[in-house]
Amino acid sequence: MSDSSAVEDRPKSKRVAALRGLVPFLWPYRGLGLLALLALILTASVSLVLPLAVRRVIDGFNDADAGLLDKYFAAALGIAGLLALGTGLRYYLVTRLGERVVADIRRALFDRVLGMSPAFFERILTGEVLSRITTDTTLILSVIGSSVSVALRNVLILLGGLVLLFLTSAKLTGLVLLIVPAIIVPIVVLGRRLRALSRENQDWIAASSGSASEALTSVQTVQAFTHEGATRAQFAEVTEKSFVSAKARIRTRAVMTVIVIFLTFAGIVGVLWVGARDVRAGEMSVGALIQFVIYAVMVAGAVGALSEIWGELQRAAGATERLVELLNTEDSVKDPVRPVPLPRPVRGEIAFEEVTFRYPARPEASALNGVSLHVSPGETVALVGPSGAGKTTILQLLMRFYDPQSGRITLDGIALPDMARSDFRQAIALVPQDPVIFATSARENIRFGRLDATDAEVEAAAKAAAAHDFLTALPQGYDSYLGERGVMLSGGQKQRVAIARAILRDAPILLLDEATSALDAESERLVQAAVERLAEGRTTLVVAHRLATVKRADRIVVFDKGRIVAQGTHDALVAEGGLYARLARLQFTEGAV
Repeated sequence: MSDSSAVEDRPKSKRVAALRGLVPFLWPYRGLGLLALLALILTASVSLVLPLAVRRVIDGFNDADAGLLDKYFAAALGIAGLLALGTGLRYYLVTRLGERVVADIRRALFDRVLGMSPAFFERILTGEVLSRITTDTTLILSVIGSSVSVALRNVLILLGGLVLLFLTSAKLTGLVLLIVPAIIVPIVVLGRRLRALSRENQDWIAASSGSASEALTSVQTVQAFTHEGATRAQFAEVTEKSFVSAKARIRTRAVMTVIVIFLTFAGIVGVLWVGARDVRAGEMSVGALIQFVIYAVMVAGAVGALSEIWGELQRAAGATERLVELLNTEDSVKDPVRPVPLPRPVRGEIAFEEVTFRYPARPEASALNGVSLHVSPGETVALVGPSGAGKTTILQLLMRFYDPQSGRITLDGIALPDMARSDFRQAIALVPQDPVIFATSARENIRFGRLDATDAEVEAAAKAAAAHDFLTALPQGYDSYLGERGVMLSGGQKQRVAIARAILRDAPILLLDEATSALDAESERLVQAAVERLAEGRTTLVVAHRLATVKRADRIVVFDKGRIVAQGTHDALVAEGGLYARLARLQFTEGAV
């Protein structure tokens, strides 16, 4: 599915109530939130008291007692100081709360996604997941750390201001309230439109991030096929749609702001006109009118701020929906509620019983079709056959990256779904077809196999994998930074680092997926010898296209079109004829040439 269709097919945002999804993250810090609320109430209350002090000062000019006037000024200054202190305290508490909650959300998202099976990543781009972890949480940070507290403060000022307006002049307040319905209507109507546009804008931003991530992680392939122009055009298209969506959101919000602010201040001007006439008629003092004006401006400002914050809350509601959706995503592969522990020591007996499996992305094609395979403890079994025959699928199912649609897979007699994945995976060392090199030092890349390994053990594993010589030749030796995805290394060097990692893991089950495919003849000989030593006493499954690397396997299992078509030793299969004999004849004849 293209990025465009993926965005268009997503459901739109529902309502601001979606922000309730943040409650589980806010609840542990309710004490801090309460302190922030108290500071907020303090600042709002002081703000409402300030116009009273102003009235006293203005009306005090007509008072003959100069000492009383000084006290009014001193009280006004004290109120201003209290307001400043409360505002600073509110900012500190609210911002700290926002940073803490967003850090927890990011960690929860990462923890959730990191444990998802590969089937999850067949449905969503990695770049989009990263966009949710970064862009969406940043938006929520602005809401928790700013918008919510500002909104609550303005609500308090709005309500308190209306009460004090009424106490100052019931007549003028009645006129102000006539304007309220005209202000609320555009907020409600345009707010619904703004909510939908906010969710759409966030979706396009995520799609843009996903498109960029996919292109940049495959930049060499893009450049090799001179695909830069098409890739730029694709990214530009998604980015432009994101801009168009953002422009529509901004336009809607701008229109709403214009309407609300104009109606609010137009109403205030009319009310002030009436108030000025009352002052001239002697029905109210100048100080009372100014007090009323200040409260009216505060109420109008609160309404205007709330109209803007409403848009921010709409965007945050959309972001929260997306994050909660990610946190609540059901994985197709789950650990049992009460897992059965894998007995130690692990013997390494593996059994596939009538296993049929189809990849979620290709449900119409069976990768495995009724496969039964038994591997005895300590046996080395090679899986061979044409590309797409199902060999690598065996390893992926054994690691329980996926669950089969039918059949059963057991390890030491226990079905994999009955155990915790982290439990039985500790007994497995994997060398994948595409070795993964992390953006850290060579030493830490090898130590990834066993985090508590000493430097001496790391170097011993590297020597066994024929990686010691080229690693010591690097500028900082084992401490050399290997770059993103190991760009400092050749394909063969990456494979040897991955093999060293598996050797260091020292697991009872060894899975090798084309582990020597990128090695030169000399390195292959050295690594093959190391693998044979490593395989001694371990259950080993080897996936290979190059049959020369599996001739010494205890048993060779031949796959074709998702089925086992033959199995036996190299010599027996060659003598038997069939697919293996044909593959052997082609490879060894080519080798002779």
